[in-house]
Amino acid sequence: MTNVVPLDSARSAERALRKLEWTVLRRLDGLLHGDYKTLFRGFGLDLADLREYQYHDDVRHIDWNVTARLDTPYVREYNEDRDVTAWFLLDTSPSVDFGSGEVRKRSVSTDFVAVLARILTRHGNRVGAAFYGDTMDTVVPARGGRRHVLHIMHRMLHRPLPTRAASTNLQEFLRAAFPVMPRRSLVFVVSDFISATPWGPALAQINERHEVIAVRLYDPLEHELPDLGLLTMQDAETGEQVYVDTHDRGFRRRFVKAAEEREARLRAGFRDAGVDVLELSTNDDLADAILRFADLRKRRSHLAAGAVMPRAEQHHVVPLA
Repeated sequence: MTNVVPLDSARSAERALRKLEWTVLRRLDGLLHGDYKTLFRGFGLDLADLREYQYHDDVRHIDWNVTARLDTPYVREYNEDRDVTAWFLLDTSPSVDFGSGEVRKRSVSTDFVAVLARILTRHGNRVGAAFYGDTMDTVVPARGGRRHVLHIMHRMLHRPLPTRAASTNLQEFLRAAFPVMPRRSLVFVVSDFISATPWGPALAQINERHEVIAVRLYDPLEHELPDLGLLTMQDAETGEQVYVDTHDRGFRRRFVKAAEEREARLRAGFRDAGVDVLELSTNDDLADAILRFADLRKRRSHLAAGAVMPRAEQHHVVPLA
């Protein structure tokens, strides 16, 4: 397979990345002040020393064998390798083409991946990607550099249409992606998590080996329908069509109830898998969303010291819209 990209396609990816560098990345540089540790950590840890436990130490670093022998709490100290390998598991099934306004979920996904991949590669890290349409059909090996980010963006911007109409099987995708990532990595699962099969156990399996962040794409219209009269609604993946009367208040209430039940299942799935979630709406400001998520990760790191997480954040979900 050749990695040669058509000139027009390369230019479109370059224009898109340059725009994001001037808008989103410049804002993040100014507001994060280079402190990207709140977003991700390195994984190469070497034991450097043992010392007595102090207030605010992470209890997960307590060495229980030494503590039992000396009858005093001791914690491990590590030298951390800052190099990170990151993977983007990208759901590009037809449902991510939806958007009730000018922006579609697919565009939000592309912008997010471009920004995070560029942040990582600028700090000497490597990024890779796996793509799902109706199967996991493309894997881009993890490499570094801006040119590699452009290659991933080109793949996202010029995806072929699905070969068949079928419901998303996110569980199958996550199972297939697991062996692709042999070493411990930072994994972003970018999807709307609309799936015909339960994905929670597969997500939990990946989280056992890697640090996983679920990036959930959504559109406000998926949560509540306005009164638009008679509409023809079509399933983006199966093509099935139904006629609905959005003027009917009872129908709109049932729609909201079904959406709330779906939200509850999503929250339970993320909670059971033990992953943090960044929610991205089609009407979100990307830089603001990333900053809010960085703030969440920073506050979570204080939990081991006894801080109390606000109830709204105890479901591993940040309401960003």
